[in-house]
Amino acid sequence: MFILDKKNSIANHFLYQLRDSEIQKDRFRFRKNLERLGEIMAYEISKSLPFYQKSIKTPLGNSSVELIKYQPVLISVLRAAIPFYQGFLNFFDDTDSGFIGAYRKGETDDSKNIEIDYLYQAAPSIEGREVILIDPMLATGKSFIKTIENLYKNGNPSKIHIASVIAAPEGIDFLQKNTKQSVEIWICSLDEKLNDKSYIIPGLGDAGDLSFGVKL
Repeated sequence: MFILDKKNSIANHFLYQLRDSEIQKDRFRFRKNLERLGEIMAYEISKSLPFYQKSIKTPLGNSSVELIKYQPVLISVLRAAIPFYQGFLNFFDDTDSGFIGAYRKGETDDSKNIEIDYLYQAAPSIEGREVILIDPMLATGKSFIKTIENLYKNGNPSKIHIASVIAAPEGIDFLQKNTKQSVEIWICSLDEKLNDKSYIIPGLGDAGDLSFGVKL
């Protein structure tokens, strides 16, 4: 598992602004910081992808460079992931993308009884391809498992990367115990715990509402 804030970098500034309850009132800034973190995480994940050598003819001679062999498929979980996903798309700009509608159904004081509604999927073939599943909050992990199960209708990926901004230990543990194949988990920060309503503590609030406004 990769945790971005384990090493100090400019990313800490973006995480700070996302969490600060006063700064996050600026909706544009909140979305932009999610996008910036998406770009940083795309860069980090790119290091793990397969590369090949490409020759280049410059105006003054010849050179070579290592290029990504295949760009990964990006899967965005609507709606909260859209700004975070845009950061990935800025870097993997020639890739295929898919979109998933999955959300937590209702409120409950029992995290074990949380239900995930899965309403929408528009995704390309993922057969034999590396997939980055993008959602800014990894709380219980149940929506990720539901999404992965449904994505298998589009093929068997060679590898699945899960990318989130903030995660809870309970969600990480649930993912690792309930995925049929191993997944690579990439997060910006690992928080303390889930509360009795399965919200991440200290977290940052509802990323979808902070990005786009409170939903009915």
